[in-house]
Amino acid sequence: MIDLSNLLKSLKKKNVSFFCGVPDSILKSLSIYLNKQNKKKHIISTNEGSAVSLAIGYHLATNKIPCVYLQNSGLGNAINPLISLAHKKVYSIPMLLLIGWRGSPNSNDEPQHMVKGKITPNILKLLGIKYFILRNEQELNKLEKLISYSKRKNEPVACLIEKNIIKPIKYKANTINKNLLFRKEFIKEFLKLIPSKSKIISTTGYTSRELFQIRKDNKIKKAKDFYMVGGMGHASIVSLGFSLNSNKQIFCLDGDGSLLMHMGALRTIGNFSNKNFKHILFNNNAHESVGNQATTSDKIKFDKLVNGLGYKKYFIIKKNNNYKSIIKKFIKSSGPSFLEVKTSVGSLKNLIRPKNLINVKKNFKSK
Repeated sequence: MIDLSNLLKSLKKKNVSFFCGVPDSILKSLSIYLNKQNKKKHIISTNEGSAVSLAIGYHLATNKIPCVYLQNSGLGNAINPLISLAHKKVYSIPMLLLIGWRGSPNSNDEPQHMVKGKITPNILKLLGIKYFILRNEQELNKLEKLISYSKRKNEPVACLIEKNIIKPIKYKANTINKNLLFRKEFIKEFLKLIPSKSKIISTTGYTSRELFQIRKDNKIKKAKDFYMVGGMGHASIVSLGFSLNSNKQIFCLDGDGSLLMHMGALRTIGNFSNKNFKHILFNNNAHESVGNQATTSDKIKFDKLVNGLGYKKYFIIKKNNNYKSIIKKFIKSSGPSFLEVKTSVGSLKNLIRPKNLINVKKNFKSK
C-alpha cells in the first residue's frame, strides 16, 4: 500500500500544492488529510465539473499545476470543462487528475461501478488524456514524470488508483448529536405513515441502502422504491420526471451532498412540478458514506432558498421529538413541498445493497 505522506511528498516535489475535488471512498484518506493540513489550499467541490473549473482558475492565477481528485463515476461531470476548456486544442490547461477507480478489472464491485470501471481507461483515451495506473510506492517516480509531462505539454493528465492502494489513516469522525434524529429512525417511521400506493426515489449512498434494509428487516411493503445506486445529485430530477407523468405521490429522499451537487434542479422543480411532488432532505452536513467530510450545508437557509425557487411549502425537523406530526403535515401538504430533516451522522451497521436492479425497476413501475 502507498503511504499518503509519500504520495504527497511526490506531489510537493513537483510543486503541486493546490487540491480540490469530490470526496470518494477510495481516496477518502487523501481528502481527510488535506482538510486537516491546509483548508485554504484544499477545497471540497459540489461536483467534479466545478472542481476542474476551480483548478483552471487556479492555474490562470498562478501558472502552477493543480490536483483534482474524484471517483471515476464522477468523470462524466468533469468531461465538459475538461474537453471544452482544458483540452490541449482549446486553452491547453495543465492539471493532475487523481481518479479513484471503482470497478477496475478483476475487482468485485457493484453493477454500476463495474460498468463505469470497464470503460474508464477508454474515456480518458477519448479525451486525449495521458494516464497511468498507480499501484505501489515504487511507481511514484512515474507519477512525477507524468506531472512533468503535464507541465511541459500544458495539458491534463490522470492517475488511476484502485481500491486498497492508498493506506488508510486514522481520523476522528463527526460526533453523534443526540438531539437529532438518525436517518434510519426517520425512514422507519416515514414508511409507516406514507400512502400505500405512493412512490419513493432515494439518493445514492447510505440513504438508499438504509431504505432497502429497513424494508427488508421490518417486512414493510407500503409504497414502492427506486434506489439511485448511481447518478449522484440527480434523484430530485428523476423524481420530477415521474411526478409530471403520474398522479401518484412521489417522495424524493435526498442528501445534502447530493442536493448541492446539482442544486439548480431545485428551480426546475419549483417551476414545473405538480402537487404530488414531495422533497425530503436529510441534512447531516457530511459526505457520510465516503469519510464524513463536511458539506457546509449547515450554513444554508433552506427555507428561504426553496421558497424563493418556487416550492409551495417548507417544513423542518430539528429535534428527535414531535417529528411524527410534522411528517403527517408534510405528507398531506400540496406540493411541491420540502422537508428538511436535521439528522445526526450514523447509519445501520452491516448495510446490505439492492442487487437485482432490473427487478427493482419492475417492482417500482408496477401498480
